Amino acid sequence: MTLYGWGNPRYFPGLPAPDIRYFDVDHDARVLAHCHWQPKRWERPALLLLHGLNASSDAHYIRGIAMKAFARGMNVVRLNQRNCGHTEHLSAGLFHSGLTADARFVIDELLAVDGITAVAIAGYSLGGNLALKLAGEYGDRPPAALRAVAAVSPILEISRCVHALERPGNFVYQWNFVHDLKARMRRKQQCWPGRYDLSRLRFIRTVRQFDEVYTAPHFGFKDAEDYYHRASAMRVIDRVRVPALVISAEDDPFVPPEPFTDPRVTANPCITLKLCRYGGHCAFVGPRSADDDGYWAEKEIVEFVDGRFGLPSHSSRAGKARDGC
Repeated sequence: MTLYGWGNPRYFPGLPAPDIRYFDVDHDARVLAHCHWQPKRWERPALLLLHGLNASSDAHYIRGIAMKAFARGMNVVRLNQRNCGHTEHLSAGLFHSGLTADARFVIDELLAVDGITAVAIAGYSLGGNLALKLAGEYGDRPPAALRAVAAVSPILEISRCVHALERPGNFVYQWNFVHDLKARMRRKQQCWPGRYDLSRLRFIRTVRQFDEVYTAPHFGFKDAEDYYHRASAMRVIDRVRVPALVISAEDDPFVPPEPFTDPRVTANPCITLKLCRYGGHCAFVGPRSADDDGYWAEKEIVEFVDGRFGLPSHSSRAGKARDGC
């Protein structure tokens, strides 16, 4: 199912051409977003979408959920993480799996500049970790406008995911991630000549090696394991105080199911967990019909978020948040 999700051609009827938007998230960093605005955007809620490692705002699951959310009357902001979507020239530095400051900045600007009064975040894989980590960092004082968070196949405990990725049976996934990471570093070198030492790049064969050589030292982590520990949403998952939907699959090839049964997850009354037997990684493909393209997780997120927004023009089938949240 994972491979099907990656390789199956998809079409997105009803999703209009986006407005291009840049957010200056730091003095040397700018990120690109593709925004789909409803008429009178300030009267409608916004869904901020966060993609996975080496993906972009054009990932099929990002456009799929954008199409469904826009049809429900939501504004949609498809955000590229730093250097993603061929934006290496916009940021001097790199990106890591726990860098929540950019999403936080975007939310603040949507509220202050665009007049948005209700917002939700949904992320896949790395983006799912970011969404949950940001919610945990807000803790007991999240923005009043933040109504919900959703995560699909989140790398909740990054070290365990990297260990799983190193299994021989996951060679194809590991190779794909490493190939794209190395290609990005070469593009960074072209945009920022001399800033990065690429002499060790050709010896890198795993994501862990890449993080040891580039990610961890760039951000001041002691090593890759220190980075994985500190960047994982598991460190703050018990502090999530907004309604949160977490979807993952027991057959995910490199996101183990065990972290999702941790009491820090299961005992949090704000978290609705859907740990499925099947679904793969960021796939969750089911039967199609005339009005359903079969991408179940996308539909679940829109239902969940719609229920927390309370959009007047649609009757949501999503359940209420658990008591205590």
